[in-house]
Amino acid sequence: MRTIVRITKTGFYRVCLMGISVLFVACGNKAKERPQSGKGPNILFIYTDDQAAWDFGLHGNQQAHTPNMDQLAREGGYFPNAYVSTPVCSPARVALLTGQYASEYGIYDFIPPPGHKLYDPSKESGLDPKSITFPEMLQHNGYVTGLVGKFHVGDWLNDPQRKHHPVNNGYDYFMGLTGGGASPKDPTLELDGTVGKIEGYTSNILTDHAIGFIKEHSEGPFLLSLHYRAPHGRWLPVPDEDWAPYEDMDPDVPDPDYPDLNTKAVKKKMREYMASTSGMDRNMGRVLQALKELGIEDNTIVIFTSDHGYNMGHHGIEHKGNGIWITKTPHPAKGNLARNSRPNLYETSLKVPMLIKWPGVVEPGSRYDHVVSSLDWYPTLAEMAKAEIPEGKILRGKSMVPILKGKEIPKERDIYAEYSMINYSKAYMRSYRNANWKLVKDFLNEGRDELYNMKTDPEEEHNLINEGDEQLEKVKEMLTGKILGKMEEIGDPLLERLQKESIQE
Repeated sequence: MRTIVRITKTGFYRVCLMGISVLFVACGNKAKERPQSGKGPNILFIYTDDQAAWDFGLHGNQQAHTPNMDQLAREGGYFPNAYVSTPVCSPARVALLTGQYASEYGIYDFIPPPGHKLYDPSKESGLDPKSITFPEMLQHNGYVTGLVGKFHVGDWLNDPQRKHHPVNNGYDYFMGLTGGGASPKDPTLELDGTVGKIEGYTSNILTDHAIGFIKEHSEGPFLLSLHYRAPHGRWLPVPDEDWAPYEDMDPDVPDPDYPDLNTKAVKKKMREYMASTSGMDRNMGRVLQALKELGIEDNTIVIFTSDHGYNMGHHGIEHKGNGIWITKTPHPAKGNLARNSRPNLYETSLKVPMLIKWPGVVEPGSRYDHVVSSLDWYPTLAEMAKAEIPEGKILRGKSMVPILKGKEIPKERDIYAEYSMINYSKAYMRSYRNANWKLVKDFLNEGRDELYNMKTDPEEEHNLINEGDEQLEKVKEMLTGKILGKMEEIGDPLLERLQKESIQE
């Protein structure tokens, strides 16, 4: 069953009226404050889930079947050094929406939705509704905003005020996932304020509704956030056409010499993971084709990126920041770490694919080697849309527009990352990376700090933390100071916790 949504003014207010007057007031006020028309281009923001930087063809992965991603890169610009501020879903999405570190909003790990074994209805967790998200900023500058797909920055199913619902956080329209995951086929989704099962493949369904939104608002300006569920696990089933490139493939193993690596499991999961990505890629092609058919391709900025990276045998693990050992011999639980748990801030967990097509601005086939951050999206989108950033809004990133316009900007940039793992295992991790060195500190678990020479060891294979060299000690001291300084700058609650628990070195 293919369902195309038709968003009418009546339909919008039906979503806003979902049961309570408070929600109506929130939606109604935003509509009244919005100018009659905006002055910027349309923005299509495609956001995948768990997609690593290495998971597409143009990056150099000859086994990944991603013709539409590759074509988008040829028609626009490609950033091979794009980072996120945290390597797990909910905090990564909070950072994207707010332009600030998720710890500033008290979001540290993924938010368990109702039905998850870690869900606790007595504990509320979610993005503060008082925050001004980038879609809300665009709303106030004349954009009609829609979200199709995954939000995952707070539970609204058990909240009568639904304050964490997308329509109360900057989106006029929403259809999609109510939590962090859904089946790849016949998913349970929210549509027009009603949650229920929809038949079909999830990527196909989300694409149908995305195209419906674009058609309804083709006169613009619009922001459509198309947040695919793929390639988040579970990866199968996929349509036959998406599985076909991998059916007889013998996948390359990224770290084949890692001790005790379960190569058979890596190869099986790699095929499934890339097939899920191919299904997303095929559907993205449908959306891009719709822009052409509607005649709005030249007035639409297309952005493609992911919430964080992924490991598939890299460093002997699978998954993201909350990594899981994929070795033949299980790793026993130890201290704060559960069985087979490997919390990390590896580059493979923090780097994401990033493509931008901006007709008339970005030269087709451009490659930008600049180090950029997901925190840069808020100010970048504001400048792209010629929108005013709310007075007093704190932003931790900077606009990428000067880079896109070819201005001389230094390519190197320091990257600070955070992850306080509180689900399944516990690890308080912070890292600082400059052009030459990267230090990772786990403030909770002794013996887990890491130091890498990023010039000679970009794959992070040789941890130098215990080398004892005088120069390395100075590097550790310098980078530790950078980490603590950044934590103080952003008001990281971990600092106070460290003092209370007396575990700071």
